[in-house]
Amino acid sequence: MPKIAVVTTGGTIASSQDGRGVSTPVMTGSDLLGGVGTGTELRIRDLMSKDSSSMSFADMDRVRGAVVEELRDPDVDAVVVLHGTDTMEETAFLVDLHHDDPRPVIFTGAQRTFDHPESDAMANLTAAITAGSDPALRCRGVLIVFGGAQHRASGTRKADTTSLEAFHSVHATDTPQHRLDPLPWRPISGTRVDIVAIYPGADRVQIDACVAAGARGLVLDALGSGNANPSIVASVRDCVAASIPVAVATRVPRGPIAPAYGGGGGGHDLAEAGALFSTHLRAGQARVLLAVLLAGPDRDDLEKEFDRRSRLDPTPEISRG
Repeated sequence: MPKIAVVTTGGTIASSQDGRGVSTPVMTGSDLLGGVGTGTELRIRDLMSKDSSSMSFADMDRVRGAVVEELRDPDVDAVVVLHGTDTMEETAFLVDLHHDDPRPVIFTGAQRTFDHPESDAMANLTAAITAGSDPALRCRGVLIVFGGAQHRASGTRKADTTSLEAFHSVHATDTPQHRLDPLPWRPISGTRVDIVAIYPGADRVQIDACVAAGARGLVLDALGSGNANPSIVASVRDCVAASIPVAVATRVPRGPIAPAYGGGGGGHDLAEAGALFSTHLRAGQARVLLAVLLAGPDRDDLEKEFDRRSRLDPTPEISRG
């Protein structure tokens, strides 16, 4: 009988609605798993009870630590993490960057609360436990199992606020793909990396404020294929001169980005100013990657590592379970 460790963190999957329609995470792992009949031995670890919008880097470090502790048991076949959908992509990606075990780690959650009359909680939970019991998923790293689909953690993001198929991935899990070597573990809770939204007429005020607040790195949620304007380019140049790396992502939901445009504020100009380009990762995961690289003592290979780990092999479809 497979043995699955289940780590709970809260989120919609563990929430119920009060009389005002307000959702709050109040369910324990035992509450959630009491009706699951999957022919597996389940070990529950109630780590925290948070809406994932309240998750911090310190909380994400705790989740990663709990996963590692559960995998110290050689009899455990996989770890399933129950997590809110708002920041699932960040926590799952952090765990994946450091995951050095062949056994899979499966993240799942729900779009509808556990007590909703048409909740997706039980279906997603059952699918995640079933996936964790599947020997074919060994050496696949960290996955997000949600809405009948399996997604690799890297390159996945929440793409719909209400659909039960909430996540979109740039590549599928139905064909084996080479996983990059795991990075050495260092907590990121003390590493400040801020995201700055770029919009028509944006100036450098937000960037300067983030630097003044102690940001060690920045991610621009840029326009189009990674574009901004001359004022932003000048501020990026100043940040790089001050040894504060700036990564460029895009607010566009799909497609890679590239430093292709000039004109004083395009991606080419940002790259010439020293910005890093997050080819496939969107801003949330790019922020996690930059924080992980900044948390290490050696920054000589930061640019190379950022490029390597943000450059994914896109495929248009997701695997269907």
